Parts: sequence; structure tokens; C-alpha cells
Amino acid sequence: MYRRDVADPSHLPQFTQIEGLVVDEGITFGDLKGTLEHFVKRMFGEDRRVRLRPHFFPFTEPSAEVDVSCGICGGTGCRSCGGEGWLEILGCGMVDPNVFRSVGIDPERYSGFAFGMGAERIAALKYGIPDLRLFIEGDMRFLDQF
Repeated sequence: MYRRDVADPSHLPQFTQIEGLVVDEGITFGDLKGTLEHFVKRMFGEDRRVRLRPHFFPFTEPSAEVDVSCGICGGTGCRSCGGEGWLEILGCGMVDPNVFRSVGIDPERYSGFAFGMGAERIAALKYGIPDLRLFIEGDMRFLDQF
């Protein structure tokens, strides 16, 4: 992926996006939330908390950003999480019925959810990497750790 952005410790102009899409009969926002909570617990540990905040993303409605409790301070607030106790990890939402209509799928019968996350951000949070720019600098000493 590419976005017009200046690289800083928590953002890169280019990054690897991991995306998911689930479509079936009876899919709800509860299914989305449960899936993401399961992912967070498996990726970061059972003690991590999850919160969803309303947000806007094209093609999904409702949409949310997903935060995970900070693993450094345990959610009490520190420099790494900006004193908030939370770190944003991905965006998600229910597939807008108009998307289904545009491809000939009956939104009265089918529903679904979608999510997307930056692989570098997830890796940085899991392994305590303080600056995403380390992934793109080409320093073999850093890269050889993995």
C-alpha cells in the first residue's frame, strides 16, 4: 500500500496491508467484534483488552477503528501510547449493502464484514519495535533478528 504521508515512528508511506472479508447469511457486527477480539488475544496475549471506536471507511457502514490496550503500560498510560493506554491497530466495518448490490448480491440475504491492518504495525506492537522506519531502512542487523 502507499499513502502520501511522511514516515514517522508510527506511520510509513508504504506498508503491507493484511485484509479480511467474511460474507454469509446472518453475519453481524458481533461476529466482527468476536473475530477481532480472538485475533488480538492470540496475537498479543489473553491479558490484552480491545475497544472499537466509531470511524468512517469507504464501503463499510458502520465502521470502526480497533484499539488494543498498551502492552508496555498495561493500559494505564505511558509515552508509547501517548498516555491514553490504547494503541490503534486496524480498521473494520460491516460491508455496506450498496457494495453487495453493485456486484449482484442480495443484501437482504447476505451480510459481511471487512478489516485491514498494517503488518508492520502489528509486528512492531508484538515485538516492541519502537519505530516503523526500522523496517524500511535496510539495516541487515535489524532485519536478521527475524
